[in-house]
Amino acid sequence: MNPYFVWEDFTPGDGWRPFTDLLDPAVAAERVGVARETLVTMFGLDPAVVPVRVVASVTFLGVVSRLVAPPLVTPRFPRPSQLYWKPVPGGPWPMACDAPRGEGSLRDDILLGLVAPLLAVFRAEFRLSPKVLWGNVSSALAGAAGQLGDPAAWATVAGLLDVAPLAGTADLTGRVLRRRNCCLYYRIPGGGTCGDCVLRTT
Repeated sequence: MNPYFVWEDFTPGDGWRPFTDLLDPAVAAERVGVARETLVTMFGLDPAVVPVRVVASVTFLGVVSRLVAPPLVTPRFPRPSQLYWKPVPGGPWPMACDAPRGEGSLRDDILLGLVAPLLAVFRAEFRLSPKVLWGNVSSALAGAAGQLGDPAAWATVAGLLDVAPLAGTADLTGRVLRRRNCCLYYRIPGGGTCGDCVLRTT
């Protein structure tokens, strides 16, 4: 299974940090700083042309992908205190969960319970528009559904896009999502636009 869809079973120790650490603006800023340094080094960029807030948006998109994808496959709906992560310089963050399988709501438990508090931190710390950040969430959900190719997953995404907080962030036609906003990645030299970006002309 694609690593974006997997939460490991949590074992105390082993380098895991609680999800709630990410709600500390200092921790969020540190992780964005690491991601920015990785981009600068990997592509040989001048740090002056890699805006922190753009890296913050892309970092948020990556973390949110790790929050919304697993529940599309396995019915686990952790509270913030039941989710853990490990710091890595790039790629999908390892995440672990000690919530049992059971009934839950992707909107209430994941979007409002996990994503919304993290979004508030990124919005305040990096001066990012909530439209951009919630658009990132819609993009993450559609990306996960696209990888699964499961009609039930697409139906779930369609339902979430019809209600707050995702209503108005994107348009879904069949299995094609078109954002009404942009994650800002194009502002990194060589970044270009994503397939679902509102700025794409084709």
